[in-house]
Amino acid sequence: MSVQLDLNNPEFQKQWFALTKEDQLSVLACCQKVAGMEWTGIYRDQGLRWELIQSRTGPNQERLYSIRMSRRLRAIVKRSGEFIEFLSLHADHDSAYRPN
Repeated sequence: MSVQLDLNNPEFQKQWFALTKEDQLSVLACCQKVAGMEWTGIYRDQGLRWELIQSRTGPNQERLYSIRMSRRLRAIVKRSGEFIEFLSLHADHDSAYRPN
């Protein structure tokens, strides 16, 4: 079963819409790619580089992960059942890993 996307986080949307058109399209292309994948494929995909963020947790202490959206952008995401929830975008790679 393919992964379902949750792109409704207001912070993620605000950051996405503030990007240049080129970066917006890169994020969209990555979302399209992820939407056609299964979880095992996402975990193994060398381009996405799924990584646990050990220095941060979500509001309910859930695990957060980083994925590569483009050469410049990473997203912080979490898994909620069959959904991948996009929480924020980061042009500065290190900012995705800073503690809460």
